[in-house]
Amino acid sequence: MIIQPRTRGFICITTHPEGTAKNVHNQIEYVKSKNITTEGPKKVLVIGASTGFGLSSRITAAFGYNAATIGVFFEKPAAPNKPGTAGWYNTAAFEKEALEAGLYAKSINGDAFSDEVKKQTIELIKKDLGQVDLVVYSLASPRRTHPKTGVAHSSVLKPIGEPFTNKTVDFHTANVTDITINPIESQEEIDNTVAVMGGEDWKFWIEDLKEAGVLAEGVKTVAYSYIGPELTHKIYKDGTIGMAKKDLENTVPTINNILSDLNGVSYVSVNKALVTQSSSAIPVVPLYVSLLYKVMKEKGIHEGTIEQMERLFAERLYTNDGIVPLDQEGRIRVDDLEMRDDVQKEVDDLWKIVTSENINEISDIKGYRDEFFQLFGFNYDDINYEADTNELVEVPSIK
Repeated sequence: MIIQPRTRGFICITTHPEGTAKNVHNQIEYVKSKNITTEGPKKVLVIGASTGFGLSSRITAAFGYNAATIGVFFEKPAAPNKPGTAGWYNTAAFEKEALEAGLYAKSINGDAFSDEVKKQTIELIKKDLGQVDLVVYSLASPRRTHPKTGVAHSSVLKPIGEPFTNKTVDFHTANVTDITINPIESQEEIDNTVAVMGGEDWKFWIEDLKEAGVLAEGVKTVAYSYIGPELTHKIYKDGTIGMAKKDLENTVPTINNILSDLNGVSYVSVNKALVTQSSSAIPVVPLYVSLLYKVMKEKGIHEGTIEQMERLFAERLYTNDGIVPLDQEGRIRVDDLEMRDDVQKEVDDLWKIVTSENINEISDIKGYRDEFFQLFGFNYDDINYEADTNELVEVPSIK
C-alpha cells in the first residue's frame, strides 16, 4: 500500500515500514561506529524496548556489546491495508539486523504491567539465556491495570497547586501561543499517575525475576527519568509526572536491597529532553526542545536517543574503572550537556523573545518536526512515499 503521514493532534496515526527500518539502521550504524572496547552487558532484558530510549538501549547493548537481548513491549502488528505501529516496525527491523549480525534477539508483545507477560518473559530467559545481567526499565504508558488489584489507573499531566500558564507551540504550524493548564482536583490524580509511572512495576519486575533465579550475579538495572529546566518544572518536575518520577527514584533503595545478595545494583538515569512520542504531547516541551536543539546543534553537542544511550552505557554504566558517576541524589546524569549553564542561558534568552513570527529563525522547529515524523518513518529524503510498500512486516521471533 501507499502510506502517507496522517496526524491527529500530537500523534502520527500512520507509520512507514521502510522509514522506521532506516531509523533503526541509522542508530545501529552510529553505535557500530563508536567501536566500543570496554566490557559491558552480555544478556539484556529491555522492558519497553520498541521506541525511544528503550529501543536505543537495546540497539546499544546488541551492536555495541554483542549482547543477547530480549525486548518486551505492547505494539500493534500490521494488518492488510493497515500499517502496524512504529514500535512494531522498529522491532522487526532491529531483529532482522540483529539476526543478520549473528546476535540473539527475541521479543514479547503484551502488557508489561501484567503478571502473565512477566511469567512469559521469565520462561523465555530460562529457556534461552539462563540469566540476564542487565535489566532496562523504559516503559511509557498512559494507563496501567494493576496486576494485584485489577484496578485500572490513568495518569494525568497536571500542575499541583496553581494553574500553569506559559508559551507552547503547535509544531505542525509553528504557531506560538500561551496555554493554561489547570491543577489537579484531588490527591487521587497524583496517586493514579504514580501508580502508572512510578517505581512499583519496576520493583515487581525485579522481584519476579529474582525469585525465578534469572538474574545474574552483579546484575544491573536502570530506569529512565527527566528533570529539565526551571521553566518546565511546574508542569513536569513539580507536577503529577514529577511525583511519579520521584517515586521511581525512591524505589532504588528497595531494589538495591532485593539485589543485595547478588551484589546487584539499580540506578535511575536522568536523560536529555528529546523528541519522543511521549514528550510531543506535553505542553511547553516541544517549544523548549525546539530552542534547545538550536542552541545545542550550534555548539556541536546535540544528542538524540542513540547518542544518549551509547554515552550512558560507555561512560556511566560500564566504565573502565567500574565506578558509576552519580550526582548528590545518587542518580546517573546524561542530561549534563543540556543543563550546562551556557546552554540554559541561551535557551532562556530565546524563550523570552520567541513568537510565531520569529520561531523559524531562532529555533530548530523544522528539526523538531522532521525528527517527530521520522519516529514514524516519514521525512526521509531518500524514501519515495508515493511508491507502494509492503505493510505486512513481521517480527521474526513473534509468530
